[in-house]
Amino acid sequence: MYPEEIVIPMKSELTESGFEEMLTAADVDETLQKKGTTLVVVNSVCGCAAGSCRPGVLMAVHNATKKPTRLATSFAGFDIEAVNKIREHLLPYPPSSPAIALFKDGKLVSMIERHQIEGRPAQVLAQYLIHEFEQYCN
Repeated sequence: MYPEEIVIPMKSELTESGFEEMLTAADVDETLQKKGTTLVVVNSVCGCAAGSCRPGVLMAVHNATKKPTRLATSFAGFDIEAVNKIREHLLPYPPSSPAIALFKDGKLVSMIERHQIEGRPAQVLAQYLIHEFEQYCN
């Protein structure tokens, strides 16, 4: 488990932009069963989370014309119970952090794994997410 003083600033990058924290398994189930679209970011301390994932997600959310109904996040290595539950909902994808998933009416419709985040500019992730929002969000 990562120390709180390291994790909190990384969490705040998303929570200050409207992402709800899912801290327990119950939070995850409650959030994902809601109607509409939910963008879930499994946040992480790694460099690709800081350099590509979080900035790309924020660019997409701030610049898309169609947006998810809800924005949610949990932190790998810190929000253990919630991340384990998210990973159940992400099957058959293997555990990945960071990861970005889009759910529609509780069903996984789009997934970006760590290997698709590493080495890619934030702008590329943002463009991909905006495309997914156009396809799945109202």
